[in-house]
Amino acid sequence: MSKHSPDADVTFISALAELLNKNELTEIAVKREYGEDDSLEVRVVKQANIVTSAAPAYVAAAPAAQAPAAAPAAAAPAAAPEDPSQHPGAVTSPMVGTAYLAPEPGAAPFISVGAQVAEGQTVLIIEAMKTMNHIPAPKAGKVKRILVEDGTPVEYGAPLLIIE
Repeated sequence: MSKHSPDADVTFISALAELLNKNELTEIAVKREYGEDDSLEVRVVKQANIVTSAAPAYVAAAPAAQAPAAAPAAAAPAAAPEDPSQHPGAVTSPMVGTAYLAPEPGAAPFISVGAQVAEGQTVLIIEAMKTMNHIPAPKAGKVKRILVEDGTPVEYGAPLLIIE
């Protein structure tokens, strides 16, 4: 049985958090082995605050035309549900990684806009730490929008596609 100090673990975790911020990372995971039956697994994740702004930028761009500006301002509340992450059919990323729309380079994509998918069907892959994670469709339906491009990084909870 090996002896290690809990204070050393706290220092180690603090150093990981500092490394995360210094290198502008969003997540870091490490496993430290102390002995045969003694180890420490640490996962430090930085939660990103996403701020979105939609219609007000268009209203502010035309201050001279007050009467026509009223119509876009009235349409602004209707535009708010356009946030893809708030859509009831949004499929969100279960992890941080790189999204791939096809099983391998040059292969046909898993899905396309307008395609019918079955519940559990693989819709894309997210690579995280050299592991390819198949992302299944949470429900059957028609693919309305694909919100990521092949090979792009994604954050935890980011909308990937919309199925209706």
